[in-house]
Amino acid sequence: MGAMNAEDMKNYKGVFVFAQQVDNKLSGISFELIGEGKRLADKLDEKVTAVLIGSDVKGLVDELAEYGADRVIVVDDPELKEYRTEPYAHALASVINEYKPEIVLVGATAIGRDLGPTVSARVATGLTADCTLLEIGDFPLVALPNQEQKHNQLLMTRPAFGGNTIATIACPDNRPQMATVRPGVMQKLDRVAGKKAEVIEYNPGFIPNNKYVEILEISKAVSDIKDIMDAKILVSGGRGVGSAENFKLLDDLAEVLGGQVSCSRAVVDSGWKPKELQVGQTGKTVRPQVYFAIGISGAIQHVAGMEESDIIIAINKDEDAPIFDVADYGVVGDLNKIVPALTEAIKAELANK
Repeated sequence: MGAMNAEDMKNYKGVFVFAQQVDNKLSGISFELIGEGKRLADKLDEKVTAVLIGSDVKGLVDELAEYGADRVIVVDDPELKEYRTEPYAHALASVINEYKPEIVLVGATAIGRDLGPTVSARVATGLTADCTLLEIGDFPLVALPNQEQKHNQLLMTRPAFGGNTIATIACPDNRPQMATVRPGVMQKLDRVAGKKAEVIEYNPGFIPNNKYVEILEISKAVSDIKDIMDAKILVSGGRGVGSAENFKLLDDLAEVLGGQVSCSRAVVDSGWKPKELQVGQTGKTVRPQVYFAIGISGAIQHVAGMEESDIIIAINKDEDAPIFDVADYGVVGDLNKIVPALTEAIKAELANK
């Protein structure tokens, strides 16, 4: 991939975010990316544009505007009704080539992880996946002799080597600068009712070719599990809980607190709990008001998914467990005794109210 010449790069302006919708309902990540995109755009004195791709999706424009989009580019075509790699990649790559954004953000969802890399290859730029932090700054971070230090670059930070180190990556020689971001990492803006955005309707034309797949049937997984990303209180268990049956202790605590149970990867790998309850780098990123980490040692991959919780309470028999480094309150001891006692104490307290 060759570098772009400097004159061409100057034509690329503004921050674009892919506004994911499924069944004509916007995904939460769309609003989170607009919030983050707006923050970055403000630093560049630019605008944030949402790119809305689908069929009969014009009705979603106002919601994107109310969550902070300055402009919405709508690509609306019957070929875009369901997500398919080829027409969606054609749509987003065409928008990039036509409108020349400096930065493009895509959610690291099942859709975004397919779409982002396909589009970045098509427009001949790089992509940093699973970013946890985005900043505008200088690259190289520290000026080096005999090397130009470029300003106003997108600095993309992500865990590397299994989360044991943090890498900051830039894309100084190509545009757009592209990143994917996991749901739950960035903060959406407060919704402003009645706020409007400039709307552009754009259609590059869709001619099915041999890369278009045909969708024969869509079967939706039916789950009655509430999303742990929405919970205000999470009671999270790790390998130290000991068994699937022993999670009953955590279920009881969650019930009296009006919270939900979640877990670490070890618990999912052991088959004690379903994947959708997993917190961490390969699970979900959560920000509850209270996070109980019970029998969780606190590997960096787990901590990455919960360190933004308002209050973290750790219970572990190992006083050297790394989870205590991030906990606001730590209790060293046997969870089999502590958790039931805590549950009973809260029950008694609530009964007195």
